[in-house]
Amino acid sequence: MQLTLPSDSRLPRYHQVADTIRQAVSRREWKPGQQLPSEVELAERFGVAPGTVRQAITRLVDEGMLERQQGRGTFVRRPDFSSSFFRFFRFQGQDGEQLTPESKILKRSIETPEQSVRDALDLVEDEAVVAIQRLRLVEDQPVLYEEICLPHLRFAAFLTLRLSEIGPLLYPIYEEFCGQIVARAQEQLTACSADALVAKNLGIEKGAPVVAIKRIAMGYDGRALEWRRSWGAAETFQYHVDIF
Repeated sequence: MQLTLPSDSRLPRYHQVADTIRQAVSRREWKPGQQLPSEVELAERFGVAPGTVRQAITRLVDEGMLERQQGRGTFVRRPDFSSSFFRFFRFQGQDGEQLTPESKILKRSIETPEQSVRDALDLVEDEAVVAIQRLRLVEDQPVLYEEICLPHLRFAAFLTLRLSEIGPLLYPIYEEFCGQIVARAQEQLTACSADALVAKNLGIEKGAPVVAIKRIAMGYDGRALEWRRSWGAAETFQYHVDIF
């Protein structure tokens, strides 16, 4: 792999190295889970001191793009979103065991998004989205209702998948079939009342209290890949945090 720093830049050298590595990861020249060359080898490729590479890698570790594994080296970090909602909702079976909700796609279509979604995904004026409505279920009982919007140009392949190919976790599907990797996400929680659509899908009364989670998921290059809003009954909501 050719690693070349900008020929004319006023940024510090470690900043240039970090930017170049970031771009290589964004282009999937280094893939999630893949090990990077040693700091000494990278320093030789970039033509800089090993300390400069160490600073750059530390910056990318702090950003969450890379991770150091003791005794092994530096790797492109693969975020794990599989249990993210366990932070907020109790998904338990009749015996009290924690369960992973199943997924049921209710609708997939190409739509023109509302302005707030367009702004969140940084879409041009006439760009469409793949709009998804989905239920998450535990023991056949709905626990989450979700509306998801994806930029159509990057996620058109999602529309061609058979429902049997779409499991409970969407991010591995995005990567395998659409070539889009989610690196991080921002979430915002609000409490509100269920409108008619949310109430119908969750099997609760209209106006019942619910918790809404809005998520913007981004790739390694910082571009927004997914807008998602999830609703769950307030009675199943929990908040857990460890404080040290």
